[in-house]
Amino acid sequence: MLLEVNNLRTHFFTTRGVVRGVDGVSFTLEKGNVLGLAGESGCGKSTLGYSLIRLVPPPGKIVEGRIELDGMELVSMSENEFRKEIRWKRISMVFQGAMNALNPVYTIGYQMMEPFKYHTDIPESEAKESIAKYLEYVGLDPEIVNRYPHELSGGMKQRVMIAMALLLEPDLVIADEPTTALDVIVQAQIINLLKKLKKDLGISLIFITHDLSILAEVSDRIAIMYAGKIVEIGDSDRIYRDPKHPYTQKLLAAIPRVHEKVDKLEFIPGAPPNLANPPSGCRFHPRCPYASRICREKEPERTILSDGREVYCHNVSG
Repeated sequence: MLLEVNNLRTHFFTTRGVVRGVDGVSFTLEKGNVLGLAGESGCGKSTLGYSLIRLVPPPGKIVEGRIELDGMELVSMSENEFRKEIRWKRISMVFQGAMNALNPVYTIGYQMMEPFKYHTDIPESEAKESIAKYLEYVGLDPEIVNRYPHELSGGMKQRVMIAMALLLEPDLVIADEPTTALDVIVQAQIINLLKKLKKDLGISLIFITHDLSILAEVSDRIAIMYAGKIVEIGDSDRIYRDPKHPYTQKLLAAIPRVHEKVDKLEFIPGAPPNLANPPSGCRFHPRCPYASRICREKEPERTILSDGREVYCHNVSG
């Protein structure tokens, strides 16, 4: 097992109260697998990704839980040790919005050289060879090292970010909505690139998105998040074919189908809850068509189904 996360809680301490961005999340990821993480905007997906690489922006803080990478506990590790030994060497991230992630005043080559200067002592010539190798791998001309970010298209910037995440050959790459703000053709190219990474390099990937139709292309397992919690996690085929949690059912019913006749698309009434003051019991109960008294009063416990899926719902039995 490459990654084990247990009861992770990341809270934001604001003047209006404590916002529970990630509130008791547990999951595992095997080597070479892709975990898709989906849910509505504001459900805590990106916060979970930033927690794994320990880059939660202030006033956020990991307050509880364990993150183990190959048996090493990361939460208790000092910031200096984590920065030198884990971040970018063992876990890297493709940040959401490559337009904002790249520094506009430095060339692409200068920014790609930084991880080598900080984490390794290899000669500059060898580092440049590695940069050229990964730029070619993601379908870019190595000559773009001399360009500035504003000279590249959105898709090219996203490919640069993916190449940067691969430079030190980490065990785990976290891709935070890598297809956001890209047109459909470029989205397909990025998805194909991620599939190629999995096949050729055997890397483990956490793919964060709100688009379930994209996850179907790349994920071995899928975790559905709602209001800071995972509500269903399991094999991707089983979740797509037979979703168990009402939230997962509604999300999938909102996706147009090409090969199936659908009378009308579903929608989820209401809005996601305020994570500074979440609902009692099951956090989805104000929007759930099957909610009963116990849903309003008691938080659901984990139910493990016969196919290995984990579902957090009072109306699901093992």
